[in-house]
Order: sequence, then structure tokens, then C-alpha cells
Amino acid sequence: MRRPHTVVSNCPHPTAAAVKCSRLLDGAAPLYSEAMKVAFDLPPAQAEKLKQEASRLGLSPDDLARAALADLLAGYDDDFRAAADRVLEKNRELYRRLA
Repeated sequence: MRRPHTVVSNCPHPTAAAVKCSRLLDGAAPLYSEAMKVAFDLPPAQAEKLKQEASRLGLSPDDLARAALADLLAGYDDDFRAAADRVLEKNRELYRRLA
């Protein structure tokens, strides 16, 4: 189930970071997903920092954490694909030379 376009709320002029976070959440799983639920405890200092940053961006702490995780995981996918493409291209060149 696709989520409707996320609106950056409580912020008359959203920052670029808030807009990026809201775009990361577009198409993200709803709050409860059959795929995976994650729960963990944050130290008080990290929890407070998460709340402050989420407030600054006009997001809920849950949405900010979800967007940060989505961004982190998307970066690894892109890096992996780029490395795999380089290896496949080198293999194609090698097979061409051996033929």
C-alpha cells in the first residue's frame, strides 16, 4: 500500500532537509508493515536530539528515524549496484578479449 505524498507539517517554509525527508517517506511502508517492525531503546541524549531535530524539520520523531534509515539503506543499494556494474563491465571486456 503506497502512502500518499507526505506533507511537511507545522512548518510554513520547510527546509530542504525536511522536504528531502518527506520525499524519502513517499512510498515507504505505513507505520505498521507486514515486512518488519523495529523497536529499540535510545539513550536519553539521543532521544532528545531526535525529538529536537524532528521538531526543527516539522516531522514526527518516528518519521525522521524512518527517513534516516531509508536514506542509509538506499545508499548501500546504490553503492552495491555501481560496484556490481563495474565488475560486470570488466568481465565483459575480459570475455571479449578471450574470445
